Amino acid sequence: MAERSFKKEVEHLRLGAGETFTGEGILAITKALLECGVGYVGGYQGAPISHLMDVLADAEDLLTELNVRFEANASEAAAAAMLAASVHYPIRGAVTFKGPVGVNVAADALANLSSSGVTGGALVIVGEDYGEGSSIMQERSHSFAMKSQFWMLDPRPNLPSIVKMVEQGFALSEASNTPVMLMVRIRSCHVTGSFETRDNMRPALSVKDALVNPRRDFSRVVLPPMSYIHEQDKITKRWPAAEKYITENGLNEQFGPPQAPIGIAVQGGMYNNVIRALQRLGLANSFGDTDVPLYVLNVTYPLVKDEFLTFCQGKSGVLVVEEGQPEFIEQGFATLLNRAGNSTKLYGKNVLPMAGEYTGQAMLQGLTAFLHKAAPDMLADNLRSPNAPVTPIPDLSKTVPIRPPGFCTGCPERPIFAALKLVEQERGQHQISGDIGCHLFASLPPFEIGGSTMGYGLGPASNAAFDGGGEKRAISIIGDGGFWHNGLSSSIGNLVFNKSDTVTVIVDNFYSAATGGQDVLSSPNDNASKSTKHPIAAALKGVGVEWIRQIDHTYDVTKVRAVLQEALSADYDGPKVIVASSECMLNKQRREKPARTDAIQQGRRVEVPRFGVDSDICTGDHACIRLSGCPSLSLKHLKDPLRDDPVAHIDQTCVGCGNCGEVADAAILCPSFYRVEVVHNAGAFERLRAGVTTKVIGWLQNRRLHKQLEFAEDQT
Repeated sequence: MAERSFKKEVEHLRLGAGETFTGEGILAITKALLECGVGYVGGYQGAPISHLMDVLADAEDLLTELNVRFEANASEAAAAAMLAASVHYPIRGAVTFKGPVGVNVAADALANLSSSGVTGGALVIVGEDYGEGSSIMQERSHSFAMKSQFWMLDPRPNLPSIVKMVEQGFALSEASNTPVMLMVRIRSCHVTGSFETRDNMRPALSVKDALVNPRRDFSRVVLPPMSYIHEQDKITKRWPAAEKYITENGLNEQFGPPQAPIGIAVQGGMYNNVIRALQRLGLANSFGDTDVPLYVLNVTYPLVKDEFLTFCQGKSGVLVVEEGQPEFIEQGFATLLNRAGNSTKLYGKNVLPMAGEYTGQAMLQGLTAFLHKAAPDMLADNLRSPNAPVTPIPDLSKTVPIRPPGFCTGCPERPIFAALKLVEQERGQHQISGDIGCHLFASLPPFEIGGSTMGYGLGPASNAAFDGGGEKRAISIIGDGGFWHNGLSSSIGNLVFNKSDTVTVIVDNFYSAATGGQDVLSSPNDNASKSTKHPIAAALKGVGVEWIRQIDHTYDVTKVRAVLQEALSADYDGPKVIVASSECMLNKQRREKPARTDAIQQGRRVEVPRFGVDSDICTGDHACIRLSGCPSLSLKHLKDPLRDDPVAHIDQTCVGCGNCGEVADAAILCPSFYRVEVVHNAGAFERLRAGVTTKVIGWLQNRRLHKQLEFAEDQT
């Protein structure tokens, strides 16, 4: 069950020649793949292209009709390895994953693919989410493209440009026998627009056809001496062929007047930001007409020497707009200018920020600083003076609190960490490593559990240095998604092989929840095209784990705490693994809410659990909040003059998971939590009983109020 369904939208992928497609960037990319005769597609989910995998999964019937092989791969490495089909066969293939973490995971396969080269077009669609919208370390995939000789496309963020670059990416790959990376930023993935469609194409050679006539060529196997020949082939044949294709087909674009004293070279993905900044300076309009010449790099690697040097002719200064660091493009252009003896002065990170996202304000300030230095006459009168004030980027860190991510309301992972916090209160703090996934939120308040993360599925492996037989056992956290991605071999296999005396908690929420709720091998539900219902515990036994404990209801905080205590004190020298299973609340609500709404609308009786806090009993200690941290658990001030501290309060976002009450019970807190059942479409007897009960309670409350003392406000 993915986060979004595209069942309706994928029907638009059937549009034919001359029709108009309207939709999101990820759907446009899929349509472009089909129009280009792709033979196979695969990938691994992960923002910002997780929905591209969901689109492909929902379009699997259409892919099958067109004889296109689709696979939801177990990892980015498995996805990249798929592209081996394009090494010997003229089959176009595409895979997609999040970069740069996906590129890192897939690095071995990608490096070998680049060395051997390809016959069919090979396209790696990288979801680059550099900047404030990212959930990962701040790096770029550009460095890998340079290292391994992948050509990198960065199209302007509009649908026609993106669709064109998919087509040109395949053609460039085939013309130069080199795999190509298509970099799509967050805004490119989800920008909405339209373009004129073409007919979908069946692959000229399908993977089924290739199986009938297998091919092999030892010169493409990455072994000496062929690997040395591959390196020379990249420089002497593939690179010149790529430059020739890029130039002849106009992959890079130029806008603005042909002659001007200055110019701007910009990554394709940053084009909109530059145009908007120029508009604010009065140097461009909303249609993209600009007074400053733009050299738009839809291909950011390789850089085409002749194109750039021609663009620089007659210009005293050129600004390179390159988001992120290091400044690979700026350095490359500086080298080209130096070797050509060109006197054009290059500007870049000396006027634009070295690191961080190029927001509208950052871009405006950078372009203003560039024009002050290179062409002050182009600025408006009020900005022309070197001492003209530039509106600084406001520092909101002192006025707006940070908003770190956190567990959803009702998340089944929250009670696991509440139990672990209770254990640490009794046994002291432990060395705890985290992993990629929702459970990493436990490193934040109120839990503050786990202080490191080294990669998807590497939580237990990152604790290997602490398996030294100390007084306290190290604890590792890993999710079910990370377990199946890489953890079974790299982490669990490593624990077994080294007889590690550590504790590992596998947080099993039934899905790859952090990437959108996609199914994994251990998901309990039926999946028509995937094999599910494979227990994690069985896989653990298969690789040699002997001490395994299964918890099927993580909301039972008392039980979770007891199992953790057992693992930490067990007289067993070897890996101890706890599988803590409960369904992701978001996926559960996506399934149950529509069914519940339909039942209510049909007049059927439905009970919905809700929890509350009795303000008369609550002591105002707030320990329940510190041990739970649920977003629905907040504070409420009472009008009672004898109660200064606010009491706990459960708001309307409560989903009735019961975690707050379980935590209060396990921690022996106040018994102020209560549960009620909200009944929809109640029967006649229930309505009668509720009416009588309400009247009796109202009478008793009024009677009590009459006996209370009232304190008049001081009017002086």
